[in-house]
Amino acid sequence: MRIETIKAYRVLQPFVDGPYKMSKGRHADAFDAVIVSLGADNGLVGWGEMAPLGTFYSDAFAAGAQAGVAELAPHLLGRDPRALAQVNRLMDVVFKGHPYVKSALDMACCDLAARAADAPLVTLLGGRESETAELYRVVTHGSVDTMAKLAQRIVGDGFRRLQVKVGGDVKGDIERVTAVAAAVPKGTVIFCDANAGWTPFQARQFADATREIDYVFEQPCVSIDECLSVRRSLGKPMVLDESVVTLENLLEIHRKGVADGLTLKISRIGGVSKTRALRDLAVELGFMVTVEDTGGAEIDTAAMAHLSLSTPEERRLHAIAFHDWVTVKTAVAPPPVNGSRMGIPDGPGLGIDVLAERLGNPFLELGQGK
Repeated sequence: MRIETIKAYRVLQPFVDGPYKMSKGRHADAFDAVIVSLGADNGLVGWGEMAPLGTFYSDAFAAGAQAGVAELAPHLLGRDPRALAQVNRLMDVVFKGHPYVKSALDMACCDLAARAADAPLVTLLGGRESETAELYRVVTHGSVDTMAKLAQRIVGDGFRRLQVKVGGDVKGDIERVTAVAAAVPKGTVIFCDANAGWTPFQARQFADATREIDYVFEQPCVSIDECLSVRRSLGKPMVLDESVVTLENLLEIHRKGVADGLTLKISRIGGVSKTRALRDLAVELGFMVTVEDTGGAEIDTAAMAHLSLSTPEERRLHAIAFHDWVTVKTAVAPPPVNGSRMGIPDGPGLGIDVLAERLGNPFLELGQGK
């Protein structure tokens, strides 16, 4: 099997609930996704997607993804998409760094490989560990009353896991988290996610003032060593997210004992293949693991679901359903969501049926001999 055609699309995906807000005024109105299709010489088509969260969350940005995919894609023509290790080595050789550029292409190769085997992708990722994964919802940054009411609404919808955005004014965030915790039933799982927004001094101030609240502290500071300095005085579990990009990062976090859990984002790491490798090592090293991404709709959520449900249940934290966040539907048969739990679509590969006519005109269209 060889890659015969490549198409790439840029699709704006507005949020159902309006702007997604983080601390310090950071916000985005939509995911700005790059979606790719790889057509094989046997008639099969594989799909991949990546979408950065604005320009403030990571090194990725939509225009960069578009330009990078156009630069990199021609090198994949004629390659066997099932040779995932070779494909990823090739992409790293011809395009240094910028893992987010490679993510959708690798995802599409994984989809093709599983479709060629007539197996769901979860099988190629180690096998299905459970039928569904528990979902969490985000309490975006805002006023004290707004965040408390949003948390109540989310819990009223049946969700038991909240990620509460902090990382701004420390005093204000102490008030926000205190109000959220008071507004939801006892036993609700709360993650306080600073998105690397604080100095160690600020993070310790927050942690000290909220000792009586039961929560998991997520990525308080930018660097691994800064997070370690907070960890030493913290009596709560810690999860790192933005610090986990490479294998070396994972090993450093383990060696220094910085965190109890890791959030692995597919596009930040460089695709499904590399995320699976880090996921497997994280599980072996005893970390709790969440597999998700920076954004996307049905295609990307399907990949997240396959990776989540091939993670051992006792090591899995939770998952997220991005396709429910956006107004644009790009595929049918998405990952099924029942209440606060998400499963995997039926069928080979990612299991979804992409509605290509909704993607608009491709900004890139390649074929052998063209």
